[in-house]
Amino acid sequence: MATARMKTRTMAFMRGLTFPGGQQPVIHGEKVYLRYPRISDYLSWARLRSESREFLTKWEPVWAEDELTRGAFRRRIKRYHKETRLDSAYVFFVFRASDDMLMGGCTLSNVRRGVTQCCALGYWIGARFARKGYMHDAIKALIPFVFTTLGLHRIEAACLPENQPSRNLLAKLGFREEGIARRYLLINGEWSDHVLFALLEDEAAIDQGRV
Repeated sequence: MATARMKTRTMAFMRGLTFPGGQQPVIHGEKVYLRYPRISDYLSWARLRSESREFLTKWEPVWAEDELTRGAFRRRIKRYHKETRLDSAYVFFVFRASDDMLMGGCTLSNVRRGVTQCCALGYWIGARFARKGYMHDAIKALIPFVFTTLGLHRIEAACLPENQPSRNLLAKLGFREEGIARRYLLINGEWSDHVLFALLEDEAAIDQGRV
C-alpha cells in the first residue's frame, strides 16, 4: 500500500514538471485565476508593488535597491523558471478574473520530496486589493494543485504574530496553528518570531479538475 502511494506521488511529481503539451498551468478560482509570471507582466507588477510599498514592506524582507527595475524582474523570472524545473518552487501571479488585473502572488517554496512531501506557502497582495477575499479565493484554488498535481502531503505557512489578517486567512482555509518559531525569518531587517501553520492533505477538501 505504501509502495503504491509513493508511486502515485512520484507520478504527480513528474506532472508537476512536465505539464501536458508543455502548457503552463492556469488555476481558476471563483473570482481569480493564477498563472506563472511572464516578462510581459513587468509593468503591471512594478506599478502594483510600487504603490503598495508601504503596505508590504513591514511583512517582507528588505527590498533591494533595484527591486522594481526591469533587469531585476528579468532575473526574478529566470530564477522562477529554474526553480520550477528543479521542482524546488512554484510561483504564481494572482489576477482578477473579471478584468485580468494583477493583484498579487503566491509562492510554493522549499518543496521537499522523499518522506517529507511538503512545501511552504507564501503570498502577497497589493494594498488596494487587500481584505476583499481575493487571496482567500486564490489559496483555496491553489490547494488542489499542491495535493493533487504536485502530490504533496503537507503545506506549511508562517506569519508574524501581529499579522492578524493573515492568521485569520489561514485559519479560515483550514490551516492549523502549530506553534511559534523564534526569530524565524529576516523580515524588514529584523529576525522575527513567526506563528507556524500547516494544512495536511487529508484535512483539505480537494476539488479535482480545477487546474
